[in-house]
Amino acid sequence: MKSPIFTGSGTAIVTPLRDEHIDLDAFARLIEAQYAGGTAALIVCGTTGEGATLSTKEHEALFRYAVEKADRRMKIIAGIGSNDTAAALDMAAIAAEAGADGLLMVTPYYNKTTQAGLVKHFTYVADRAALPVIVYNVPSRTGVGVAPETYAILADHPNINAVKEANGDIGAFARTKALCGDRLTFYSGNDSDTVAMMALGAKGVISVASNLAPGAVSRLCGLCLSGDFAAAEALSEQYMDLFTALFWEVNPIPVKTAMAMAGLCGAEMRLPLVPMSEARAEALKKVLEKHGLLK
Repeated sequence: MKSPIFTGSGTAIVTPLRDEHIDLDAFARLIEAQYAGGTAALIVCGTTGEGATLSTKEHEALFRYAVEKADRRMKIIAGIGSNDTAAALDMAAIAAEAGADGLLMVTPYYNKTTQAGLVKHFTYVADRAALPVIVYNVPSRTGVGVAPETYAILADHPNINAVKEANGDIGAFARTKALCGDRLTFYSGNDSDTVAMMALGAKGVISVASNLAPGAVSRLCGLCLSGDFAAAEALSEQYMDLFTALFWEVNPIPVKTAMAMAGLCGAEMRLPLVPMSEARAEALKKVLEKHGLLK
């Protein structure tokens, strides 16, 4: 059995930008708000953090700053995913030097690969990395998904610790869990799937919604971990409109728009991401107002 890097709520934290540069002051405020809300881990430079358009120097700066500001109060998971296996390994070394606790590694996109290639891709990095690896499966964005049988192979690797599962297929997750048992830790990669996946044995969520409502997502995970799934489902249903609204347009456009409305950080993003459509932004504002999240 592998020890989880964290249990409960992990936030796929946004990267605040101002005038095309990282806004570290805003990032520091976000980190403190996450800790106050009960977040167990911060995932830095992931999809929500716009890792794909951050330079290597910016990755390193964010890793180091998050480690410093979290001050061991929360785990820091560094997003290192790439469609270039060697580049992912280089980023893994940077994350380890910065003091991160783990690595989030997405399946290769664009050039993609076969299931055999996925095994080699993740194994190559896990063999050489100083930190435990979380496999990130999000086929809607990458065009390639990890099969349950492939997870069963990866589960044997001592340094492949966990999976962020965002394929939205609960049946496939059930098959994966049956094949892997406790050889892998699983986290929901979709806020809307958290209760269902934790009922099947997942240990938490890597959440987008917790950027805005860290306390609610932390409570949701706590209820699941304590076995109170009726209360967890009731809480999930209460926030389902927010979970859904944050994916009305491609992530992180809605969450950054919402965070600006909530006064948490600016809405600035890097191309090819663009501002949220006016109609959807107005609808999103009503959802935030319902939950008392507006500034």
